[in-house]
Amino acid sequence: MAQSKPDTTSYIQTLNIKTGKIDTILAIKKHFEAPNWHPDNYLVLNSKGKIFTLDLATKKMTELNTGFATACNNDHGISPDKKWLVISHNDRSDPSPKSYKSALYILPITGGEPRRITPEVPSFWHGWSPDGKTLAYCAERNGNFDVYTIGIEGGTEKRLTSTEGLDDGPDYTPDGKYIYFNSYRTGHMQIWRMLADGSQPEQMTFDANSNWFAHPSPNNKWIVYIAYTSDEKQSHLFGKNVKLCLMNPKSKAIKDITPVFYGGQGTINVPSWSPDSKKVAFVSYSVK
Repeated sequence: MAQSKPDTTSYIQTLNIKTGKIDTILAIKKHFEAPNWHPDNYLVLNSKGKIFTLDLATKKMTELNTGFATACNNDHGISPDKKWLVISHNDRSDPSPKSYKSALYILPITGGEPRRITPEVPSFWHGWSPDGKTLAYCAERNGNFDVYTIGIEGGTEKRLTSTEGLDDGPDYTPDGKYIYFNSYRTGHMQIWRMLADGSQPEQMTFDANSNWFAHPSPNNKWIVYIAYTSDEKQSHLFGKNVKLCLMNPKSKAIKDITPVFYGGQGTINVPSWSPDSKKVAFVSYSVK
């Protein structure tokens, strides 16, 4: 969820992971979040409940038709075949007594009426299996946030984690073997991975940062994630000092790929790799 302020400027940027070069595609005095990168050279972002596309060549921003779903948060993404968009929309008509009622919906990538997938709320999308058949998401059930999966036709959800504390941000590797996620199970937010069925959880980062939202590259050679330089416990707030880090999943070597900047919630919540695995899109901010 965005904690946006009216005087926020969003810097929608791309980062070359090899050279470290950062290009600002657009600076806009509005709160935009969470870019996904489509092979047709545009980004998908959200702002104030709506979904937008940003053409990387012309820098033109266009609102996408999402039908009734006008309370979308920053947990959205593109299907492996690039034909569909998954969104997380706050369904205020859901009978649940919970205050925030995010559910997962699928609609055509070009826009259209969404189809609801998850029966229960709240649910926040984060990963799409490479075969296109399964969604992975963070959901609160019985007072604890865990990682779940569900088929794209809906049905019964499957719980993959059950530890105390938050498990969030599940994202598949392109070979479908692993799901990367962030977990507070040690009392400090770190990056983990598990097999796609939820078995064999393995801790991947061990530092003083609060690490969130690990995204495997399309070529399966890298993991990008966001690191809060302060211990944020189980929160991933907007307006904090953060940096992007790159991990080699084979050697587990990690390096910073940006300087520390002002961001956090909204910066890189969802997969944002370029199709060629050379760049990632992210958002940094300034507030007057």
